[in-house]
Amino acid sequence: MKRAILFDMDGTLVDNMAFHTTSWVQFFASRGRQIDPQAFFRRTTGRHAAEILRDWLDGGLSDAECEALTEVKEGLYRRLYAPHLKPLAGLEAFIAQARAQGVRLAVGTAAPPSNVRFTLDGLGLRDHFDAVVGAADVQRGKPDPEVFLKAAQACGAEPRDCIVIEDAPLGLEAARRAGMRAVALTTTMPAEDFKAFDHLIAVAADYRGLSPESLFARAWTTSPDAGTIAGAGPPGRHGE
Repeated sequence: MKRAILFDMDGTLVDNMAFHTTSWVQFFASRGRQIDPQAFFRRTTGRHAAEILRDWLDGGLSDAECEALTEVKEGLYRRLYAPHLKPLAGLEAFIAQARAQGVRLAVGTAAPPSNVRFTLDGLGLRDHFDAVVGAADVQRGKPDPEVFLKAAQACGAEPRDCIVIEDAPLGLEAARRAGMRAVALTTTMPAEDFKAFDHLIAVAADYRGLSPESLFARAWTTSPDAGTIAGAGPPGRHGE
């Protein structure tokens, strides 16, 4: 049996979602489109940029056009966040504990390769992960479970032996559909916003006070069959 912890990246490894929101607001404003930041965040966090661009800008955009526009937006984000880049409090100690206990670690993110490099390589974290699955590696964004299922497979772990750490409803819904227990971090949303998710084993502000062993003990004590989690209610009841 192999255990794995699957991390979202933005808002989970780093506390950066406010900068993403600001960059989206500026990106759309430069194209004559005004958006409500909170409503936009709730509807889009975890989705692929191409999905967002087609939904909010032009449904007829080609893949090449989406890729070019994504890099414009993400370049703006990286310029805004670069002076503030740092790991979320307690992350490095949490990772060290997990590695010492033989837990596999992976990243499952909707971010494009340029942002993955910016964050993981910028913080020197990449070598701590057994797998990194990003937007370029999947066909469907969250709440589809593809990114977490691929990350689990890359770690050689069954979904029931995985814990997902997320900060947004679409990501938590993806974990639920994958048949995985989850931890919600309140970096960008209050704890009250996660009450409807019945597969959560913890809600925390950051990694201080969390330990891999205690999370797995809680998951194995309370976790129903993975198939039961994945089928608990109609698809999209939390995230769509």
